[in-house]
Amino acid sequence: MNADAVVLDIDGVLVDVADSYRRAIVESVEHVYDRTIRKEDIQAFKNAGGFNNDWELTYAAALYVLATEEGYRASIDEFTDAIAERGGGLEAAEGVVREAIGARATQRVTDRWDRQQLRDVFQQLYLGSELYRGLEDAEPDLETRGFIHDEPVVLEPEVRDRLLENYDVGVLTGRPAAEAEIALERVGLDEAIPADRRFTMDDWEEGKPHPRALTVLAERFDADAVVFVGDTLDDVRTANNAAEADPDRTYRGAGVLTGGLTGEDGRRAYEREDAAAVLESVNELPDLLE
Repeated sequence: MNADAVVLDIDGVLVDVADSYRRAIVESVEHVYDRTIRKEDIQAFKNAGGFNNDWELTYAAALYVLATEEGYRASIDEFTDAIAERGGGLEAAEGVVREAIGARATQRVTDRWDRQQLRDVFQQLYLGSELYRGLEDAEPDLETRGFIHDEPVVLEPEVRDRLLENYDVGVLTGRPAAEAEIALERVGLDEAIPADRRFTMDDWEEGKPHPRALTVLAERFDADAVVFVGDTLDDVRTANNAAEADPDRTYRGAGVLTGGLTGEDGRRAYEREDAAAVLESVNELPDLLE
């Protein structure tokens, strides 16, 4: 697989976020509503599409929990399948609930659905008290260490150096810029990848799987062929959408099995989305490209 440029997602690719972002989703809903979903349910939302932003996934999980208290009887899999049928994302989740339980029950749900509180709790749990004060410019209600410190590095230093030596390297992530910087510093890419070779939550409104960020990076690299490595189906969809939007270049989406998609089930899920390659981890990437 030839490429001039490599674009990397962060979560599940460069660092393992099973005990950070995903834990924050589950525990934020639990903290606010005393009920929550299971950590393994998170992948169903990711597979539905449109939940690259983990705050919005948290809101959708809370919406499901509240809807079940108003008579919604569908399972998580049924709920997320219905979201996928509507195109994915939070707006689709709201539509599924409204159609299932009616306007009055939906109003009772939305009266209790406090997205701002969910976000604040999420950030406190994820960042910890010290970082929360600095990045959110607010005083925390919770004194926490922060799950951000529980993100093992996946990318091996030797692999990092090989990629930087042989390819233009960029980053495309749903993280806010400040949180992306923390992860990139941890893996040793903060100085190697300048701001104009990064797209974070702060840089574009559309989010994955919209292709704009990837095609803009390809233009900035002046690349003929780009490989985008991610850990979700939306990452592969982003590369495939870019190929349609920018036919003068070659775009390939590669999925890793170090995020929520794992094992043979994960491999088959990527293949159904026409992934160009499925890797056990990002550390296999240089050998694949060379």
